[in-house]
Amino acid sequence: MLPTTLPPTSLAPSLSATPAVASAPARTEDGGLLRHLHTPHLVAGRVITLRQVVFGLLLVFCLTPWGSPPVALALGLVLAQTLGNPFALLTKRLTSKLLQLSVVGLGFGMNAHAAVQAGRAGLLFTVASILGTLGLGYFAGKWLGLGRRVAHLVACGTAICGGSAIAAVGPVLGAEDEEMSVSLGTVFVLNAVALFIFPPIGHALHLSQQQFGLWCAIAIHDTSSVVGAAAAYGSQALAVATTIKLARALWIIPVAFGTALLFKQRGVKIPIPYFIFGFVLAMLFNTYAPAYVPAASALGPLLGHLAKLGLTATLFFIGAGLSMRVVRSVGWRPYALGTGLWVLVAGASLYAILHAA
Repeated sequence: MLPTTLPPTSLAPSLSATPAVASAPARTEDGGLLRHLHTPHLVAGRVITLRQVVFGLLLVFCLTPWGSPPVALALGLVLAQTLGNPFALLTKRLTSKLLQLSVVGLGFGMNAHAAVQAGRAGLLFTVASILGTLGLGYFAGKWLGLGRRVAHLVACGTAICGGSAIAAVGPVLGAEDEEMSVSLGTVFVLNAVALFIFPPIGHALHLSQQQFGLWCAIAIHDTSSVVGAAAAYGSQALAVATTIKLARALWIIPVAFGTALLFKQRGVKIPIPYFIFGFVLAMLFNTYAPAYVPAASALGPLLGHLAKLGLTATLFFIGAGLSMRVVRSVGWRPYALGTGLWVLVAGASLYAILHAA
């Protein structure tokens, strides 16, 4: 007969030590609640731990009507600082794919005509902020004594779309694992902060839905945090922010080409964010299909709702990957560069939006 409790060593996972993933806190040797939560148990023929159960319950709660993108991120952060992420490798693999599917799904809730208007309004802001951020990142990184590649990665993450830009540009410039980790850790921490502080600032300044969506798309790094903050502000802000952010993400391609030339890299593969084209197709379907297939009008809201749930789960996974070990491993110089660029971009774009949008 199998025992109901198994030795902890029989289920010890092999976890990656990258800053984007939170490893489990060190297990105590003197017993107590923490050790009990890590002890494997046999339940219905499956070996599980109580912290895995806690992870599942928190995820389910995030997907209920009481959950939201900011709540999901907050619960993920709490989990990362206490019990750790028991599915670190799995959530690391799922996060990017789930985010891309969620973004495509959001297209089913948007109108193509409104999206074109929003994209046109944000084009000038996008071009100016990207070029300005990359230039400032070079000089500020040099002044701070940061390595050229780290400074360029942090600047790309701030200028375009956070972790996605870093993951795309890093291999192009031949960045080492440590340089990638430091850059990713910097933007992930700043993204978490942005998701919480942007909506209150927007309300305090009485920004319109259009203004807030435009500001989010320009001043917040990752698409997940942009969509999360905009969704908390309103449906129109969400439509504006998502459209402009995805148009901004296409700048990964020319920036990657420019990086290859700047760092004299040859024969590198330039990544293309194909999921953005899926978003466009979904938006076109939602705009034109109901006129020909009446049943399609009910499909858009359903898929849009599922996309928002997917985004909420994505932010929970991201929060669960930000342990204090991740935060401390970055060092102050990348944080100084990332925060300085972020504050400048956010402040300048907000001023321009208030006086022009």
